Amino acid sequence: MKPRIWWIAVLFMVGSAAFALGSAPFYSELVEPAVVGVTFFTGSVFFTLASLLQFGQTPRPDRLDWWAAGVQLVGTAFFNVTTFTAMNDALSTTQEDLRVWAPDALGCICFLVASALALAAVWGRRETSWRIAVWNMTGSVFFGIAAVASWVVPDTGELLNTEATNAFTFLGAVCFFAGAWLSRTQATAG
Repeated sequence: MKPRIWWIAVLFMVGSAAFALGSAPFYSELVEPAVVGVTFFTGSVFFTLASLLQFGQTPRPDRLDWWAAGVQLVGTAFFNVTTFTAMNDALSTTQEDLRVWAPDALGCICFLVASALALAAVWGRRETSWRIAVWNMTGSVFFGIAAVASWVVPDTGELLNTEATNAFTFLGAVCFFAGAWLSRTQATAG
């Protein structure tokens, strides 16, 4: 067993589960908006902890996986900012776009770049690492779509498409959970 990889996978699974729960349609009907906000922020912290461990275990800057881990770590920091700031109910529409949407969009861009680098690092292999990279790329695409849908329309103060934001965040989180599950399984086996 590879304990560090196992822990990285478990931390990503917890973060993914929190994002899936936070975006599940029933959840916001059962709990206060502040609890939803804390759920997303908690998920982002777990993503950051996992990314930090992952970056620390990839010590060679001449490798694509090192760059992927580094860019992903930056993306998780953007998610920390966006999920924390989103809990502030006093923001104007312009402030929401600048302080919540912009870091979310930047975090999604980082995740897309990191996933592309990770996929390139394992391209052509038909092993678990390749499947993990595909799951993560798919999750990154879904998170990116959710970010576009979550832009706050200045005239209304509403999200561009709340249903799409939640649906694609949920789907992205499920994909990241699947990738982390495979990683945990791989760490347990080898």
